[in-house]
Parts: sequence; structure tokens; C-alpha cells
Amino acid sequence: MKDAVGAALAAANVMMRVAARSVVEVEDVVTTPQLRILMLISASGPQSISSVATELNVHPSNATRPCEKLVQSGLIMRSPDPTDRRFVQLELTERGTALVDHVLSERRAAMADVFARMSADEQADVAAAFESFAVAARSEPTHDGRFTFALQP
Repeated sequence: MKDAVGAALAAANVMMRVAARSVVEVEDVVTTPQLRILMLISASGPQSISSVATELNVHPSNATRPCEKLVQSGLIMRSPDPTDRRFVQLELTERGTALVDHVLSERRAAMADVFARMSADEQADVAAAFESFAVAARSEPTHDGRFTFALQP
């Protein structure tokens, strides 16, 4: 188990560097918390301020400001919740989708570079291990094949 945790931490370090580089590409457009909001909406679909606050681990009143800035930037839009018009949901605009797609494309390219240094058998082993790890973390594939992440305490 200790070796597995060490290997996972080493891989996580690489993935964090990949993610950090992709953030640098857009830091003149959005902050890291704003990017997290965009990624959440992209992965999970329209969100309420409450669900954004839960994801950011802040009070809903503190999630309003970054969401408002994203609306003003034309990256997300507000629309009435189709199930309850008293509530508003946040959705990506075309510009927001393009920004998220750019970030994910950068991440995919960086990961593909790492995988290109492995044999086909190693790639298959790593892919299977990542899949098992995601399942163990109770991840759910989203509509576009990405994973939401829900660790249980």
C-alpha cells in the first residue's frame, strides 16, 4: 500500500504541474476559482450558486462574486431553472466552452506527451490503474466522458 500511495502521489504531482501549466495559459482571463467554476459547469452541466459554493467550499454569498465576474466576462450566463423558476442556473456560453476546451486540450496534449514515452503495454496498465482508481474514488463519468469526483469522508 505504501508503494501505491507513493506512486499515486508522484503521478498526482505530475498531473498538478500539467494542470498548473494549463491555468497559466488563461490566467489573464480568469482566476483559478473562476476556472474551477467553469470546469464544474462543463463537467456537470448547469449549476446553481449553491452547488458552486459547495464545490468551492464557501458560503453561497461568497460564490456570487466570482460567478458575477464570469457573467460580466461573457463566460457564463444565468437562466431560469427549468424545474423551479425561483432559482437561477449558471451555464457556459460559447466563449466559456471554448476556454474550458482550450484548457482541457492543453492538459490532454501534455498527458499525451507523457504517455508517448511509454510502451503500449505500459499505457494500457496505467490506463487500467487510473480507471480502477477513479472507480474506487466513486467517480461518475459525465455526459462527455469526463469524471466527477466524489470522495467519501
